Amino acid sequence: MPNQLPVLAADACCTPLVTEALTEESAADLARGFKALGDPVRLRLLSLIASRAGDEVCVCDLTDAFTVSGPTISHHLKVLREAGLIGCQRRGTWVYYWIVPAKLAALSQLLDVSAAATPTTGISA
Repeated sequence: MPNQLPVLAADACCTPLVTEALTEESAADLARGFKALGDPVRLRLLSLIASRAGDEVCVCDLTDAFTVSGPTISHHLKVLREAGLIGCQRRGTWVYYWIVPAKLAALSQLLDVSAAATPTTGISA
């Protein structure tokens, strides 16, 4: 090997956010979740559902919070559902939605910087 010095733990900038690289399947699955959250209406829908603290919310309560049409809300809910971020159940004419905690946990785990060590270089960003 050409003159390469080993990187010592003390020289490392920071601890990696994940312990191992994602598989292709995991990356594709997480990307669907992040892509679904990339729209302001869907992000707001998810936050409205999540604000129920584990309870479910009727679609009728969601549509009133937006100026977009009911079919548009239904489309956005479908995208969130297909990404696995929310679950639903039809009861009569209404559909009730809830958060899928495991899916959100997988997304947040990838971004959890609190688990990473703070850089020790003394250089501020």
